[in-house]
Amino acid sequence: MEKAEGRNGTLIVEFILLGFGNDPELQPLLFFVFLVIYLVTLSGNLLILVLVMADQHLHTPMYFFLGNLACLEICYTSTILPRFLTSLLTGNRSVSVKGCIVQLYFFAVMGTTENLLLTAMSYDRYLAICHPLRYAALMNSRVCMKLVAGSWISSCLGITIVNNFLFRLTFCHSNEIDHFFCEFVPMIELSCSDTQIVQLLGFVVAVLGALVPFLLTLVSYVCIISAILKIPSNIGRQKAFSTCSSHLIVVTLYYVIVIAVYLVPIVSTGKVDQKIFSVFCTVLTPMVNPVIYCLRNKEVKESLRKAICKLVALRNRHRI
Repeated sequence: MEKAEGRNGTLIVEFILLGFGNDPELQPLLFFVFLVIYLVTLSGNLLILVLVMADQHLHTPMYFFLGNLACLEICYTSTILPRFLTSLLTGNRSVSVKGCIVQLYFFAVMGTTENLLLTAMSYDRYLAICHPLRYAALMNSRVCMKLVAGSWISSCLGITIVNNFLFRLTFCHSNEIDHFFCEFVPMIELSCSDTQIVQLLGFVVAVLGALVPFLLTLVSYVCIISAILKIPSNIGRQKAFSTCSSHLIVVTLYYVIVIAVYLVPIVSTGKVDQKIFSVFCTVLTPMVNPVIYCLRNKEVKESLRKAICKLVALRNRHRI
């Protein structure tokens, strides 16, 4: 293993991801738990994706965004868990500096894209509830494609600029990252280069890719809730709220966890707590989202029921 100590000035060419400790009895349990979570995440999001693609009734803007979110969650989780599972299985926690930066790149792109995509979904619900008569004209297939493409392209461009400066950094203070994947701040702390520019760029991208989408989503739901409260009938209010309740739960859960991951450490610097919060943000949220949409959304449940009935009928036909 190529390693370096900050004292002798030798440059580091690979990091060690410390993960959740080195207890040999704990590693098999962690591997099993995270493997199950990963498989459930893949299955749940693939199910949502297949239902949206196969059912003509779900070919609407809201479910187009949901299908893209499911695809994003699969990619998001896959940037972290396969590498982490491999380290738990083999005990090899080393990762090259370039490999770490590449993992950080894809993780940051997926996270930023998710922020923007959730904002696009909030805008979709805003138009559906606050401007129902103009909804079909304002939220057509072309607009949907532009919003999704814009989310991906702007995320890739912003993170590419930051990563371009990350590749120029040298590391010599230590080769240990006290995390289970490559994170921006722990990596920057190990650099012996001037990191002011990359930290400034990272801050700007975080504001544009996280804070601005959060504020836009918040404004959208303030307008949505205000419009729902103005509906005179209880049935009308319940029907309007049901169209956005799943997304509201997902958005609330997502931003509560993001705040816990990135703001709580500023107040309380417990690294173990931060890693646990990161598990919720990067691992559990992508697993829970399909469950929320399947349980809270009548159209998705109906589509799932039809799909199960077709599979059962097809199986019985083959038996005959």
